[in-house]
Parts: sequence; C-alpha cells; structure tokens
Amino acid sequence: MNELAPKYNPSEVEDKWYAYWMDHNLFHSEPDSREPYCIVIPPPNVTGVLHMGHMLNNTIQDILVRRARMDGKNALWVPGTDHAAIATEAKVVAKLAAEGIKKTDLTREEFLKHAWDWTEKYGGIILTQLRKLGASCDWERTAFTMDPIRSKSVIKVFVDLYRKGLIYRGKRMVNWDPKARTALSDIEVIYKEEHSKLYYLRYKIVGEDGYAIVATTRPETIMGDTAMCINPADPKNQHLRGKRVIVPLVGREIPVIEDDYVDIEFGTGCLKVTPAHDMNDYMLGQKHNLESIDIFNDDATLSEAAGMYVGMDRFACREQIAKDLQEAGLIEKIENYENKVGYSERNSDTVTEPRLSDQWFLKMDSLAKPALEAVEEDVVRFIPEKFKNTYRRWMTEIRDWCISRQLWWGHRVPAWYLPDGSFVVAEDADEALELARRENPAINASDLRQDEDSFDTWFSSWLWPITLFNGILEPNNKEMQYYYPTSDLVTGPDIIFFWVARMIMAGYEFIGKQPFNNVYFTGIVRDEIGRKMSKQLGNSPDPLQLIEEYGADGVRVGIMLSAPAGNDIFFDKKLCETGRNFCNKIWNAFRLVKGWEVSESAERPEASRLAAQWMRSRLDASIAEINDLMAKFRISEALKEVYRLFWDEFSAWYLEAVKPAYGSPVDRQTLSDTLGFFDELLRLLHPFMPFITEELWQHISERRPGESIMYAPTPAAGTPDASIINLMETVKEAVNGVRNVRAVKNLPNKQALALNLLGTWDERADALCIKLANLSEVNHNAAKDAAAAAFMVGTLEVNVPLADNIDVEAEIAKLSKDVDYLEGFKASVLKKLSNERFVSNAPAQVVEAERRKLADAESKLNSLHAAIAALRK
Repeated sequence: MNELAPKYNPSEVEDKWYAYWMDHNLFHSEPDSREPYCIVIPPPNVTGVLHMGHMLNNTIQDILVRRARMDGKNALWVPGTDHAAIATEAKVVAKLAAEGIKKTDLTREEFLKHAWDWTEKYGGIILTQLRKLGASCDWERTAFTMDPIRSKSVIKVFVDLYRKGLIYRGKRMVNWDPKARTALSDIEVIYKEEHSKLYYLRYKIVGEDGYAIVATTRPETIMGDTAMCINPADPKNQHLRGKRVIVPLVGREIPVIEDDYVDIEFGTGCLKVTPAHDMNDYMLGQKHNLESIDIFNDDATLSEAAGMYVGMDRFACREQIAKDLQEAGLIEKIENYENKVGYSERNSDTVTEPRLSDQWFLKMDSLAKPALEAVEEDVVRFIPEKFKNTYRRWMTEIRDWCISRQLWWGHRVPAWYLPDGSFVVAEDADEALELARRENPAINASDLRQDEDSFDTWFSSWLWPITLFNGILEPNNKEMQYYYPTSDLVTGPDIIFFWVARMIMAGYEFIGKQPFNNVYFTGIVRDEIGRKMSKQLGNSPDPLQLIEEYGADGVRVGIMLSAPAGNDIFFDKKLCETGRNFCNKIWNAFRLVKGWEVSESAERPEASRLAAQWMRSRLDASIAEINDLMAKFRISEALKEVYRLFWDEFSAWYLEAVKPAYGSPVDRQTLSDTLGFFDELLRLLHPFMPFITEELWQHISERRPGESIMYAPTPAAGTPDASIINLMETVKEAVNGVRNVRAVKNLPNKQALALNLLGTWDERADALCIKLANLSEVNHNAAKDAAAAAFMVGTLEVNVPLADNIDVEAEIAKLSKDVDYLEGFKASVLKKLSNERFVSNAPAQVVEAERRKLADAESKLNSLHAAIAALRK
C-alpha cells in the first residue's frame, strides 16, 4: 500500500482509479441471478461536447448506478450516441464548404462517406469526456443510433407500422427549415417573442371604388393569396359578403369567403388566406376547397409560381414589397406589433416556414392511449410528479408525427417507387423487388427508385431502451428478459415530448410494457443570476476546465448541492469550491486518523467509549435518512445529509472527542471503531464522490487485486439509541457555551476551566464535556456565582467561574461600562413612560413593549451589580 500524499491531488487520483476500474472491467454487466438495475444514457449527439447540462444529467445517472451496485444489484449503465441528423449534416456541409465543396456537387453516397468520416473522427469525443467525470458506463456496450442493430431495427419498425396501417404518405402542411431544407415536427419549432410590424394592405373591391383592408405581418406572401375571409357575425364587414377583391400588386381576383374562425377583433376583421403558407389558412383552404399556390422554393426564396420577386429571399422580399405597396398607394398604415415567430430547434437563427410538402406521417392516437395510462397510473413514475400535467396535456392533444426529413444523413426511408408512381415498402431492396413484381412481373431492380428522404432522428431514439438489447430484431432474447424494462431514466423536461413520451409509446407498441419504471427530470442549469447557460451568452463554464481546477468529485458535489429534482439549478463556481474543500476535509481527516500511533496496552478513555456509542447511533440515524431520501429520488438532500454527517458530526465532534493528546497514542479499540466509521462514511459518499472514496478506502486496509469500493455494500442502518443522541446534543450545547465564554473573555483554549451546574444532568455527559471543552471538572448542584459567566443548557443554568482566570480590575471596568450604558438606556425608557401624553396616546402594545424594555434593563443591571460586587470580594 502506497503512502498517502500530504495533499489531495485530484488529477493523479482520478486518472489512476478510472484506469483501475477499466482494467478490471468493473463497469461490465451480464445477466445473472441478482436483481437487475439498468439505466440507458440519453444518447448525446455525435456533434456534442460536454456542457453543464450533460454534467448534471450524467452525474445523477452515475450516482444512481453506483448506489445500485453497492446495494448488491447487477447494475448496468448503457452508453451510446445519437446520429443527430440535422446537426451532423449541417456540420459536414460546413466542413465541405470550407474545403470548397458543395453538397449539391456530390452524390448521396459520396456525401455519406464524408459524413461517416466526420462521425468516426469526432463522434466519440463526448463519451471520452464523460470518463473524466467518473461515468461508470459499460463501455463494451457502447451503441450508436446508426450502427447495424439500431439501423435494422428502425427499418423493421417502419415496415411493421406501415403494414399495420399506422404510417401513411401525404401532402400536408409542415414546419420547414429553409436552412437545412427539411421538414420539422411541431415540437422542433421554438417560438420567440419578436418586435414585428403589422401591415394594413388595401384590396380593391371588384366593381366598386372602395377597398377592403387586411392586416398582415407577412406581406411577402400575398402572391399566394387565394381568398379573403370574414366572420359572418362581424357587422363591420357585412358589405363584403359575396364580393370579390383584387390582390394588391398581383392583380388576381379572389373570393371573399365566410368562416367563424376569423377573429373579429384582430386588425380589421378581414383575413388574407394563403393556404400554402400558413397552418390555419391551410385548414381554411381544405374546408372551402381553395387553390394552394406555393410561392417559395425549399430555401425560402421566391419561386416561379410567385410570378414576382422570383429568386429573392423572403425577408428581402418583405422589405421590397412593402416599399412597392406604399409607392402604389396600397398600404393603409404600418404599426409596430409584438408576435411569436417560430425558429428551427436545430438551426436557432432560422425562421421556420409553414409549407405544403409530401411527407411520411405516423398516426399517434392509438399509440398514445396506453402510454398516457401508464403515466396516469404510475406504472411509469414521474419525479417530480408535476410533469404529469405537462405530459397529459400533450398526449391528449397529440397530432400525427411527421417522421420524414429531407436529409441524406440518417436512416433512409425504405420505400421504393415504381415507374407508374406507386410504391412498395420493404426492409431491403430485394424484398422491394419481390413486392413490386407482384404488381408488375416485368419490373427489374433498375426500375425501382428508393425514396430520397430519411427519418426524423427521434424515430430511431424512441426505440433506444429496446434496441440497446436488440429487442426489435430478437424480442425474447435473454438480455431483454433480464434488463427490460429498465429501472430509471434521467432526462430534462424539455424533451418530455420529443423522447420520453415516444419511448413509452414504443415500449407498449413493440414489447407490450413500459420501457422504464421511473423518470427523473432534472432542471435547467442557470447562472447565478438566473440566465440559462449557453455559449451565446458566454456564461457557461467549460466542464473539463472545472474538473481540472476543482477535481471531478469537487464538481460533482458542487453541482449536486444545488440540484433538487425538476427545479432549475442556479450554478455558481463557488459550489465547486465547496466540493473541493470537502474533498480536502475528508483527505485531511483520514490522514489525521492514519497518523495516530496505537498502543495495545492503552486503556480506552470514557469520552472515547461514549463518543463511539454516539457516532454509531448517529450513523444509523443518517443511513436510514439517506436510504429514505434516495428511495424518493431526493438525491441533492441525500448528499447534504452525508455532507453534514461527515463535516459537522464525524469531523467536528467525534474526532475531537476521541483524538489522543498531542504525542500520546490512541487505544486499539478507538482506532478500530474510527476506521470502521470512516469505512461506512466512504461507502455512503462513494456514489457522489467516486474517486477520493476509492483512494481512501483502498488505504483503510490491504485489498485484493480488482477489489473496489464500488462493490462494497451500502452501510446497513441499525436502530439508533435516542438517549445517547440526546445526550450528545446536551454536550454540544454545553461545549459551545464554554467556547463562547472563552471567546468573549479572551481565555486561551489550553487553559482548563471548571463548569458548574445549578442542578444536575446525565453524568455520562461529564467525560465528553471535559474532553471537548478542556474542563478541569464538572460540578453538579453547584451554587450560583455572580462573578461567573452563566448560560443555559436547555432548561439547566450552568456557569464557568472566572475569578481565578481573568484580570479582575479590567473585568470590573468592563462591567461598569455596561452598567453606565444600561443606566442611560433605562433613563430614556423612564422618560417615555413618565410622559402622560405618550402613555395615553400610544398604542397599548407599544407602551407594553417599553415596559418590557425597562424590566429587562433593570434585570440586567441587577446581574451586573451582583457580578461587580462578587468580583470585589
């Protein structure tokens, strides 16, 4: 066993023990007879690097899985990454552009080779970074959403759902990302408040001299107008019923239709209807059988169908068309306007565009029902429970899921088109050809064209807890039967719809049961003034730099001290400093104990015996509390409890009670008990602080090769002795009282004092007080001493005689000064109370308060005079 370094060096300890854990394969799990405990990692994007959100999420997962190992469970934490279709394709396109290559100049196969090269080079960075945090994942099982098993599973699921009639293809209004040139689901659109303008446009009424005025925030879409709509109950627009109007600048006549959808209070009550470029207008168009004119290209420039401003960017067109409308006298007015604008969740600088597009959709109604029931009935338990309301609201208003994306990176839709435009859905090209020949025996493979679209990334990650155990391709395999459903999922509430809800749906659809039993929702990590941490704001520290500065255990403690479930985390680097200081405290306490010289013949002091009894009960009480908190997922509170146990109880009281006098040895039993308590404390701390606990645990005694604290059992809670715990609380109060007397009277700690009890207490407290407060004696049923420093211990008055320990004249001078002050204070109160107007007019409670002040002053003066008299004897 190597000697312990004088100072804790996190980097040396962390690198050493992570290598040890890996070398001995201690994170690996295989099915056996033990109770399983399984967590699957929320797969970070291959484009990602470690940020504070990852730090929080993965620290919590590691705490849970390490705790489960120590509880004797067969614990498995499965790692992996997500192919992140939009984000990765954007990265690869940018890399190619920097090399002078356009995506459009490449074939799909050429582009995918670049994408795979990029992924192999950069895709594993974040998993490597997680090792610095101490993540105890079974790295042998590392998965990727586009590896062979996951890819085959996604294709099989699509084909299965299509054949069940749950997947269809159709032209629908979707959210479009013009930068990525792909469709997005509704929940991939982030709405932001913006300062916009409201343009009041003049539509000429056909056959009349007048105009109908329409308010719009998007004048650039008038080329797609195919109707004007009014509310039939709107009295101010009755004159427009049955009329036709002319689209300004465009010159096209369009009908005025009527629908109670129109908000009478918005603008003028007249609505321009552009079915191809607004979700609600699309529904009106369907209802009233209106033409749809798509005026945008896939990059949101104006298309040939617009007939005007062709090739111009939509926002440049907005500025130009506003000028042209004004010059033509076709704008009534322009007002400032606050409205919500949708942005792409993946391209945060890109405003999404509602667009009619041929896409693949998954019907959600039948999938949602069992998934909603599972959460409502706590088959899947949400922590905290408040997120059930959010989940319920979305699940009861669920829409069909647009699962196709216009990207090359991802799982390609397994649909093949025949020359006549019909299509077949199959798991591979050979099966597609077989199906096509049933329709047309003359078809050859070269006649078939595979769909160019790929799947929404979430269409692979919704299967994650299943496909990690190959549960789609081999549903009844040994690992599925053992590890599924998994135990806990740790994730953020921002993806409750993207991911959590869909995983529950997939679990019931494909396996017939929930994918996990508990979902622990973390909060959002914010800075100390409440702003969400982000690269743009520059307020997010680099986690790896934090680890370098404070150590992984220090950072883990720092972030968890402020991380109650579901509530936002207000992170401050000072918390990491607290964590680092705690590491130093543990290290120094251990070095203190291991530095004691032991004597086999030394008798055990009574104070040590009692302190050990108390520490045993205090540990038992804390272990029970920590067990309860962990069972309720109150992880931050559990950490605070073990933090207080070590710092405030073990270090501040127990070690002080048992440590031998300087230069003296400790008795064998006290050392044995102390190391035993240290062992239990390290095991309680290990899930939170894996590195330092492993280092110190290995130094408690000789260990076998491959032995680790992570497989040492969680300490079991015995029955605490309430009497010894209460006794120690009395001792603490008395000792703190004596220490306060020393501080006030400037008495050195090495000077032994007496303690007089004006009554009695449990005599066991005497030995502990003598040791902890450096007392010469404890006198029961002593007489009152006016010259002594008195204080209360509960309801018992005690005092510390001072006559032999202080400069009497200096003390009399000090007390006389206090007398002078109180006499002046008393005189001011008497002056008020002798004023009849004050006593008669002031509120009764104010007068009573002054009388209490007078009584208090007189009582203190009596005590001071008595103390001065006693000192002069």
